[in-house]
Amino acid sequence: MTRFGAAAAAAVLIGLSACAISQQQEVQIGAQQSQQVNAQLPIIRDPEINRYLQVLGDSLAHVTNRRDLDWHFFLVNTNDFNAFALPGGYVYVNRGVAERSDRLDQFASVMAHEIGHVVLRHSVKQMQQMQGANVGAAVLCTLTAVCNGIGGAGVQVGGGLLFAKFSRGDEAEADAAGVDELVRAGINPMGMPEMFDKLIAERQARPTAVNQFFTDHPLEEDRVHDTQAQISQINPAIIRTLTNDSRAFQDFKARVRALPAPVAQRARGGGR
Repeated sequence: MTRFGAAAAAAVLIGLSACAISQQQEVQIGAQQSQQVNAQLPIIRDPEINRYLQVLGDSLAHVTNRRDLDWHFFLVNTNDFNAFALPGGYVYVNRGVAERSDRLDQFASVMAHEIGHVVLRHSVKQMQQMQGANVGAAVLCTLTAVCNGIGGAGVQVGGGLLFAKFSRGDEAEADAAGVDELVRAGINPMGMPEMFDKLIAERQARPTAVNQFFTDHPLEEDRVHDTQAQISQINPAIIRTLTNDSRAFQDFKARVRALPAPVAQRARGGGR
């Protein structure tokens, strides 16, 4: 670790002694985690795909009260139906989400949910609730990559190596925040319960296809009901003005589909 990195780690640990994590510390933690994740996951580097993803992500994040963060959005080259977010504004969506989304509103709803976790600082709150010594160890692990297992497993999807799974309450809060983001960004929020229905149907038809998503996101059928109930409280006249789909999204999806199949999938000789 560089001298600067050691000083940064020390500064964060000192700040955590009072179990309070500032936004600056949160961003630093997220940036370090993102470096580890990007070194281990097959991040798609196509400029057009990344440009669209960043524009769409910014349109959602910039209607929140954390628009001041420097948001970063990544598409991971795997067909798993999953997405996750790191502290400080780093959002990852799997290729499989894009390929399963029929319309812009469905795909955007997954991004909005993950943005909601960051906006509500769910990962940060988990760190602050940990005992002081454990918090220090977790953050030192994040900032220095010296923990046992980092070289092999790294920061697991969703930060599972360092943080507990989100509670059902956290997931419900991220859903609600996501619906609000979608409306403010001019996108129909009905894409969210539709995406949940799509996940449930795929889980029933092919359990292993979405197994990882349900591990990271404790999705239950009542989340469909809850988001629909929230949407029903919005003026129908407003809903009618919101976007369901766009040519730009369909072009994005077509470009994603045209990419070479993920390595693991090619190895199996399969493909969508």
